[in-house]
Amino acid sequence: MKFRPRAVNDTEIDSQMTAMIDVVFLLLIFFMLTLKIVPMEGDFNINMPREAPQQSTAELQLPLKVRLVANPDGSLAQVLFGRNELGNNEAAFVSLNEEVGATADRVGTDLTDELEVEIDADYGLAYEHVIRAVSACTGTVDPATGNVIRYVEKIKFAPPRPKRDI
Repeated sequence: MKFRPRAVNDTEIDSQMTAMIDVVFLLLIFFMLTLKIVPMEGDFNINMPREAPQQSTAELQLPLKVRLVANPDGSLAQVLFGRNELGNNEAAFVSLNEEVGATADRVGTDLTDELEVEIDADYGLAYEHVIRAVSACTGTVDPATGNVIRYVEKIKFAPPRPKRDI
């Protein structure tokens, strides 16, 4: 076996690749963790109307106002839709459902996403009446098919009024 003689002036330096690979991986992880994904500019997702609506929302006075008046004992005294008095029994909620449905039909399908109902209930009113009003404003079930017909997606509540002393 023949050995090569080593030169005394050997200038070859052994490089430590492990440290360099560690630094590269640490930089890669750092940039992955600090990456912020920005939504694409110019994606406006606009739905243009296909035809002119039957009634504009400017004439409609949004949001639609529903007022629930309470008796001193917490029972329902009156249901008002806009300025129309609907009564204080189950028929009032049926009428409310019909009124909101008729308004949604007048507006047309292009503006139904803009429809909004504001429920203004008296402070002492029992919750069951508020829930019935929300259900009446939201929509109905088609008796023929059993499908849900939704009138309004957005329902908000007016700020509570202080309890009145009668």
